[in-house]
Amino acid sequence: MGLIQITKVSLSFGDRDILQDLSLSLSAGSRSSLAGANGSGKSTLMKIIAGIISGDSGDRAVQKGSRIAYLPQSGIVYHGRTLREEAETAYTGIITLLQDMEAIGRTLEGASQDDRNTGRLLEAYHLLQDQVDQSGYYQREQTIGIVLSGLGFLPTDMERATEEFSGGWQMRIALAKVLLEHPDLLLLDEPTNYLDIEARAWLESWLRSFTGGYLLVSHDRYFLDQTITEVYELFQGKLTRYGGTYTEYEHVRDQALETLMKHYEAQQEEIAKAEALIRRFRYKASKAAMVQERIKKLEKMERIEIPESLKHIHITFPPPPHAGRLALSLEGLGKRYGSRQVLAGLDLVLESGERLVVVGRNGAGKTTLLRILSGSDQEFQGSLWYGAGVQPGYFSQDAAETLGGSETVLEFMEAAAPTPLFPKVRDLLGAFLFRGEDVYKSLSVLSGGEKSRLALLRMFLKPMNLLILDEPTNHLDLYSKDILLDTLQDYTGTIVFVSHDRSFMEALSTKTLELSPQGPRLFYGNYGYYLDRLAGEAGQSQDLNPSLEGPPLERPVPVSPMLSAATPSAAEYREKEKQRQIQIRRLERHEAEILKALAALESTKAQLEGELASPEVYRHGDNARRVKAQLDELSTHINDKTQEWEAAAEELERART
Repeated sequence: MGLIQITKVSLSFGDRDILQDLSLSLSAGSRSSLAGANGSGKSTLMKIIAGIISGDSGDRAVQKGSRIAYLPQSGIVYHGRTLREEAETAYTGIITLLQDMEAIGRTLEGASQDDRNTGRLLEAYHLLQDQVDQSGYYQREQTIGIVLSGLGFLPTDMERATEEFSGGWQMRIALAKVLLEHPDLLLLDEPTNYLDIEARAWLESWLRSFTGGYLLVSHDRYFLDQTITEVYELFQGKLTRYGGTYTEYEHVRDQALETLMKHYEAQQEEIAKAEALIRRFRYKASKAAMVQERIKKLEKMERIEIPESLKHIHITFPPPPHAGRLALSLEGLGKRYGSRQVLAGLDLVLESGERLVVVGRNGAGKTTLLRILSGSDQEFQGSLWYGAGVQPGYFSQDAAETLGGSETVLEFMEAAAPTPLFPKVRDLLGAFLFRGEDVYKSLSVLSGGEKSRLALLRMFLKPMNLLILDEPTNHLDLYSKDILLDTLQDYTGTIVFVSHDRSFMEALSTKTLELSPQGPRLFYGNYGYYLDRLAGEAGQSQDLNPSLEGPPLERPVPVSPMLSAATPSAAEYREKEKQRQIQIRRLERHEAEILKALAALESTKAQLEGELASPEVYRHGDNARRVKAQLDELSTHINDKTQEWEAAAEELERART
């Protein structure tokens, strides 16, 4: 048996079967993920595995002495202690072991060596001592510092009262405590929900070095790919195991889903034909037996069901209004809160259609910058210009706070939807996880996550050509993230966004703006390119480390484009970009002319080849020789023109980059 094992567990809510005869075994080496659509029962199953709730039937067995730690999605709030004191409560179980050791020690002091119990007590004492040593209790101060720092807490936070921290940071405290317990098995339900990308990277590293087992629920594909080796999928109440990374699971699952969809479509066609036949002959006495046979067959048929979460939905929002080439321009932008300078000397030019991801550690000013760009914050230093015709739209987590009232979700969305999208409102809501009866919930009873999803969806219904998005993927599952990503990739307007989802950042971004205490930097590539540049700079830095012998080496200026006083002004940059765009358009026209000429030559060649294939041309030898000579000449021209096009295309590519 593994550390924990559940066998034939079932659970129903009313007439709905959530879990059906599930069996699962987790060991010390488990690196597992629990996958499934929103509402499929993942959190419920996690609670059953943790022993918090029980199923209607089935068994749960835990290996004796195994320590299991569980982190729920939300709802944990701490108060009455400082951060340091709260973190130390993770070692409460070890303090109990120390008290047991002390009690045994006192008993041993009064025991004689000949006492039959002495050997048993000594064995128990040493067993407890081993458990304490392995827990890291004596190194707890250092470990607490490492874990809290990795999760984003500052040294100055250590003596702060826990009630001073917001909900997201409360969940970070809960995660820290679970990790500090150093259990045999970790059950983590959405541990990355409240983590920025640096904290996620640290948690990935921590899990890779963790000696126990774990089961994760997460909507971060990259995080899962880095941490797991198997996926348990919860689908229609059943549990299926897939070996490999999450991406490998998705590939296998997509193939299985494709087969399922084919069977589903075939069955739907069969049902439609049977129902049509029943409607046609229901009232004909001569066909009564046949109709009854078809009705019984339909009643006995085991229907294939495709959940909404697995149906491919492609969303098309209103096209963005026409705008000029320039989306926005910043010169010397700065922002100060009291004595704290959050942003300083930021110069930036963003052209229409670009997708800029803003990155930086917590507190670097990412959300502040987005608020300024959206016009929500107009108290800043420097200058901000929008391009001609630019209409910005802004989404932030705060947008959800304004939603409320007795209006239902469906009514709210139908009131906001433009006429062309009105018939698709239910599909749009389904893509953003409002399915079935959820659409009839009133706004007043929605959770914070549901309100956030609804606010994001409503924003997309408005025609805009500059989207400013602060954490748009929060509260979305992987299915909804993929729909959102597809939609944004098809969007022809400009996007500035902040996200902590690495896969989403890499797939959507075309430029990366880094905010740091050393000053802002702009990288002319997506988030993956940015990480590669950082890795290159880190390697360069290591190569330049001075040895203990010899003079120190001078560190070169980073080669990534810097947004600083040494960089040309926004006006100079715009002029340079203007000349570059003129050159690009000239080269594009030249390339188009070559391709047009090449197409004409190919058309003539096809015509001559058609003539050469006709028996008529061979009745006169001169005709055949003439056509052959023309073909040879054309082939030479086509070859020359192709080489000319390749050179032009290469020159155009250089100009674009």
